[in-house]
Amino acid sequence: MTTPQGVSWGEAIDIVTGPGQLFELTRDTVRGVEMQVFRHAPAHLGDLFALARRHGDKEFLVYEDERHDFTTTFARADGCADFLVRQLGLDRGDRVAIAMRNYPEWVMAFAGIVSSGLVSVSLNSWWTPDEMDFALRDSGARVIICDEERYDTARATCDELGIEVVCVRTNRPAGPRFHRWDDCIRDTAAHPGAHGVGPDDDATILYTSGTTGRPKGAVSTHRAIISALMAFSCRQHVDGVRATSKPPPDDFPLCFILIVPLFHVTGCVAVMLSSLVAGLKLVMMRKWDVVRALELIERERVTNFIGVPTQSWDLLNSADFAQYDTSSLRSVGGGGAPAPATLVAKVARDVRTAGPQLGYGMTETNAYGPGNRGPEYVARPTSTGRAVPPMRVEIRDDVGRILPAGVRGDIWLFGPMLFRGYWNRPDATEQALRDGWLRTGDIGRLDDEGFLYIEDRATDMILRAGENVYCAEVESAVYELPGIGEAAVFGIPDERLGEDVAVAIVPLHPGAINAHVVWAGLSGRIAEFKVPSYVAILDEPLPRNAAGKVMKRALREHFVGGGMKVTKRP
Repeated sequence: MTTPQGVSWGEAIDIVTGPGQLFELTRDTVRGVEMQVFRHAPAHLGDLFALARRHGDKEFLVYEDERHDFTTTFARADGCADFLVRQLGLDRGDRVAIAMRNYPEWVMAFAGIVSSGLVSVSLNSWWTPDEMDFALRDSGARVIICDEERYDTARATCDELGIEVVCVRTNRPAGPRFHRWDDCIRDTAAHPGAHGVGPDDDATILYTSGTTGRPKGAVSTHRAIISALMAFSCRQHVDGVRATSKPPPDDFPLCFILIVPLFHVTGCVAVMLSSLVAGLKLVMMRKWDVVRALELIERERVTNFIGVPTQSWDLLNSADFAQYDTSSLRSVGGGGAPAPATLVAKVARDVRTAGPQLGYGMTETNAYGPGNRGPEYVARPTSTGRAVPPMRVEIRDDVGRILPAGVRGDIWLFGPMLFRGYWNRPDATEQALRDGWLRTGDIGRLDDEGFLYIEDRATDMILRAGENVYCAEVESAVYELPGIGEAAVFGIPDERLGEDVAVAIVPLHPGAINAHVVWAGLSGRIAEFKVPSYVAILDEPLPRNAAGKVMKRALREHFVGGGMKVTKRP
C-alpha cells in the first residue's frame, strides 16, 4: 500500500477498514449486542492457525539453543490435541490448564488445546499451592500441562481431584495419571479437528487477581481473541498509511522477544499469538535478565521489545547497553503499567533506531486497547493513545452518562475483543459488563482528538512491574498474622516498577508486630510479588473519612512526602 502524505487519523481508518479491505468492518450481533466486527475474521482459532501453518519451515520459536519452525510447532500442537481428545477423551468445552515457565511447549500446548475446541486455562507460575488449588478447582480443569516445578505446586490437588498430568522436560517416570510430554505427544499424530466450534465458544480462561482475595477467571471466546489480533494488525496498517511508523529494513525482518510470562494476556495474545499469525520469529527468554536480553537482541536481530516499563528501564539503564548492537530495534515499550514521561523521552533519545510505544489493554480486552507510539507518544507522553475501530472508548460519570472531552470520569470500552465474563462469577460479570460495555475501573479523560489519559484507578489495585496486586487480597493475608490491629495496603510510585506495594499497620499493642515478622508470615502465604516491599508500623489509627473508609490517598501522600517511618524489605 502506498503511503499518502498528510492523511488524517480518520481518513486512514476509512482507508484501512473500507469495503474490500482485509480489515473491512461490518455489523453483527454478539451476545445480544449489535456492534462492528471484522467481516473477514476467521470463525475460530483453528481456522486462524490453518493460515499460520502456511509459514512452513520458517523459523518461529527460539529458546536458548533450541529452534522450532512453524511446521514443527504445529506438529507438536497436533500431537497434543490428539492426545487430549483421542487418548484422554476430552470433548469440546473441557478445560485444560497450562502451568509452566516460558517454554516452547507452552505455545505448542496452547495451540493444540484451543484449535481442538478445548478451553485453555492459564495458571500463574508464581502462585503458591493454595492459589493453584483454587484455580484448578474453580476452572474444573481435567488436565494440567506443566513443568516439574509447577507439578510440585499442584500435585496434591491433582491427586485429590484425579486431574491428568502431562509434564514437560521431566525425568520422572510415567505413572497413573502422570504422563511425560515426550512420551505421549507424537509429531505424526493427526489433528482431531474443531468440530462444531463457533466464534462465540469459549477459548481461554486467564486468571486475574481478585478484589475479594481470590482470583477471577476471565473467559474469552474465539471471536474475542481473533478480534484483538486483527485490531492490533489494523492499527499497524493505519500507522503505515499515516507514515507514523517506519518498517524495519529487509535485513532486519520483524522479530519479537518474549520477556513477559505467557500466562499474562500481553505475552499470550499481544506477543505470542501476534507473532504466530504473522509468521514472525519469537525469541523466548527462560526468565528476565537484562544482559541476556541484550545478547539475544544482538544475536537474533530483535526488532520489537514489548514488556512492562520495569524492563524498558532495565534495558536502557544497563551498564552493558552500549556494548551490544541494538540497531535492529524498531519499537521499545509495551503495557501492563503506566510508563513515566521520562522513560518515553529516554527511549526516543537513547535508542535511535526505535520509537517508544504503549498499549492500554487488559485481560478483559485480550490486551487490545488505545495505543500510542512514535512521534505521537513523544508529543503526548502522558497519554495512552487512541483506539482503532471496532473498539470504542467513552468517559462516563457515576450514573453512566457520557462526559465531554476534557472531563474526568470512568473509562468504558466496547468491542468484539472484550471477554464474555468471569468464570463462575455472574456477580462480578454483571458489575463489569453492561450492554456490551466494560467498566475498566480506571479514571481518565479524552481530549478533542480522542487521545486517552489515565489519571487514577477506581479499583483498589496496584500494578507492580505489570503484575496486578489487589490490596484486599494482601490485606486479608496480613490480617491473618498475629498482633494486627489495623492494616491498609497501598501503592507507591516507583521509577523502575511503576508502582510498589506498601502496608501501614496499627498493632494491637506496642511491639506486637514488626516488619520482619510481616515478611516472614506472608512468605509462602501469597505470591512473592504481592508481598509488601515497605512496612510502616503506626502508633495512631489509620486515617478514615466520614464513612469510615481508609483514606489510602492520604497514606500514599504521607509516604511519598517522607512523613511516614517505613522499613524496606532487604
